[in-house]
Amino acid sequence: MKANRAQRVLAAGGVAVGHMLMEFATHGVAQMLQQADLDFVLIDTEHSAFTTKDIANLVAWLQATEIAPFVRVPQVAYHFIARALDAGALGVMVPNVRSGEQAQEIVACVKYAPLGRRGVALGGALTGYRTVNPPEFLAYSNRNTTVICQIESEEGLANMEAIASVPGVDCLWVGHFDLTQSMGIPGQFHSPRFLEALAQVVATARAHGLAAGIQPGSPE
Repeated sequence: MKANRAQRVLAAGGVAVGHMLMEFATHGVAQMLQQADLDFVLIDTEHSAFTTKDIANLVAWLQATEIAPFVRVPQVAYHFIARALDAGALGVMVPNVRSGEQAQEIVACVKYAPLGRRGVALGGALTGYRTVNPPEFLAYSNRNTTVICQIESEEGLANMEAIASVPGVDCLWVGHFDLTQSMGIPGQFHSPRFLEALAQVVATARAHGLAAGIQPGSPE
């Protein structure tokens, strides 16, 4: 398992910059994205038609670069999370996290014991098809794997403290379209209500030592 570049950048006090893939599961896309000097790429499986095979291929191609491959899974479900990670993804984004209990379930699916209950399957893409020392690898994987919880509803906003308090959560990410839809102001990203919610997410993340993320709509 290679080092997680996004985690390294954040640990150094920087801003991790990435890209979301929803199309183009072709072998050249990883090298093209490498030219942009990205820290991570999110392979979206919530709103795309990517198959499990597409995910495995994209992760493998990204593993050949310095970019950290992450996968946005469709929902909180062990089989979605485990398959992405066993393919070699270095992190998962989970949409519409609404409670601390959901965040606990996500971490349990991502982390090996004693931090979670992820099943162990070594020797494949996850370990670069190499033999590893199991205790050392499992501990390293627990440290090296990123958990991103999307805040996309008023319920999620109300429960942010509980979500951010879960050990193993690394980032609160604003799902801007769904959050504004939940607030009854779809697409109104300059609304004072949305801007206040955005500030609340950032403040909560900082208070808990977490990263805060959002998908920008423009270079500015």
